[in-house]
Amino acid sequence: MRPSHLLLAVLVAAVWGVNFTVVEIGLDHFPPLLFSALRFLAAALPAVFLVGPPKVAWKWTVAVGLVLGVAKFGLVFVGMDAGMPAGLSSLVLQIQAVFTAVIAAAVLRERPSRVQALGMLVAVAGIGVAAVDEGTSGPLGAFLMVVGAAAAWGVSNVLTRKASPPDALNFMVWVSTVPVLPLLALSLLTEGPAADLAALRSLDWQGAGTILFVAWVSTVFGFGAWGLLLRRHPASTVAPFSLLVPVFGMSSAALFLGEPVTPLRWCAAALLVGGVALTTLTRAGRGRTPDRLAARSPHGTRKVITGARPQPEAGRPPAPAEESVG
Repeated sequence: MRPSHLLLAVLVAAVWGVNFTVVEIGLDHFPPLLFSALRFLAAALPAVFLVGPPKVAWKWTVAVGLVLGVAKFGLVFVGMDAGMPAGLSSLVLQIQAVFTAVIAAAVLRERPSRVQALGMLVAVAGIGVAAVDEGTSGPLGAFLMVVGAAAAWGVSNVLTRKASPPDALNFMVWVSTVPVLPLLALSLLTEGPAADLAALRSLDWQGAGTILFVAWVSTVFGFGAWGLLLRRHPASTVAPFSLLVPVFGMSSAALFLGEPVTPLRWCAAALLVGGVALTTLTRAGRGRTPDRLAARSPHGTRKVITGARPQPEAGRPPAPAEESVG
């Protein structure tokens, strides 16, 4: 990988990690479900005119939009609003790689290797340590919401695998059109019209900036640059950079929000990142089957990339690449 592409990969990981801190700031301005809806609205409306028409069937776009946009991001934003720290959220969401592997094994018959199974156990141990840490310092319910968001992310990854979008950015932009109305409806029902109107009437430059960052910097730039890297380099070369996302997430939260990084949290980070690395990267060196790699992204965010080879096998659809922004 040339130096400019190396720097670009690190920059994307940094953007996706810092995105959690920006979301935390945005939650001071908006109710969580309204904030999530505005994020998707800002990402989708201008971008649909730039990426062209959708390139996969609408059933897959709608399915991923509901599971990823409504369930995953709704739970993340509500969980963070309920007290889940931004840095810890960026870390806990990485358990989505384990959920993806388990669901893929059940639905797609993709059996994990022994090393991958060991990686899952190590990552689950990391979640247990993180739960103990959060249970002693914050609301456990908010922690469980983020774990639920990781499970929804895993489901969306498998759906994206089935959809096999040929253009990841095009797919992500059209997926972003789906959650807007459901999230707005849920916000009106649960957060109330008065709270939503008050947030919109008091919109200032900082609130608007958080929407633009999570929509355009994290989503449009992040996935555009990540897609460029995946077109130029094997997935097994690009995917490991996504393991930097929780590093930037926890560091930025500590720096800008003053979130403490306890010894238990460092232990959880080591177990989770190590376990996810084993789970998602152990097939990178094999030549018998296409790789299945988990690469975080934010919104929140992560991609599932199938196929570390430059060309797919005969009779096999192109490999998908899918987001998640925190």
